[in-house]
Amino acid sequence: MSDAAILGQSLCAFAFCWRLERRDGVTIGLTSHDRTVMVDGLRYEPAPGITPSAIQHGGDPRTDIAEVAGALSGAALSEADLDAGRWDGASAVLHLTEWTEPGTLWLELARGTLGSVARSSIGYSAALKGLGVQLAEEAAPATSPTCRARFGDRDCTVDLRPLQSTAVLIEAHAERVRFDGLGEGLYLFGSLRWLTGPCAGIAQMIVGQDGDDLFLAEPPPLAVEAGMRALLTQGCDKRLATCSARFGNAANFRGEPFLPGMDLLTRYPGQ
Repeated sequence: MSDAAILGQSLCAFAFCWRLERRDGVTIGLTSHDRTVMVDGLRYEPAPGITPSAIQHGGDPRTDIAEVAGALSGAALSEADLDAGRWDGASAVLHLTEWTEPGTLWLELARGTLGSVARSSIGYSAALKGLGVQLAEEAAPATSPTCRARFGDRDCTVDLRPLQSTAVLIEAHAERVRFDGLGEGLYLFGSLRWLTGPCAGIAQMIVGQDGDDLFLAEPPPLAVEAGMRALLTQGCDKRLATCSARFGNAANFRGEPFLPGMDLLTRYPGQ
């Protein structure tokens, strides 16, 4: 039976099915039905409290957006993971199916990525940003005196593996964390990925270093304590001098340090 024929029936047994995939690859299925629904090898577990708002589709695909709201339930979508931001930026696909014959009708209603998840005492909500949002991004990079490449990416080409080390946490207070034996200034603008404890798998940006003390962009989302292990990656301040002297990578520098700035337009002739 075609989708149109199923939708045209006087009596239907519809259910929403959400497929959520985190950036670390963890994938779960959730359904508005009160029983497990199996489609294409993925189990969609009951989450009746999860509902989509009206899905807006207009002439401009950059405005296509929906809102996901629901009650926090189930181990797969725990409050701890939501608070830690593990689901921020997850890819999401919403389908409509009939729970009596899962997969026979498999109508895609929305696809995109989840924005930041907002939580309250009664539930959570997240904006589902359509794929058309990517059209709003700049097609070509703007000029800049500092490097635009992400440290270690395919434009940068620096191999980060020799610049990484595993360290054991000595103490932590808010956004300040202390490890032992860190090189002076090596980890400024680097990153920290927790390997053990409640924050395992969460990466954080390092915005400051004072000896063996590292300062994170924000405190760890969950409690950390001495003895926990973390993977530390050295950073780069994106200046040409650093790229050349420290990493020997000036040939791949993605910036224009000698390009005159806008202040050149304010100069008088002869200056």
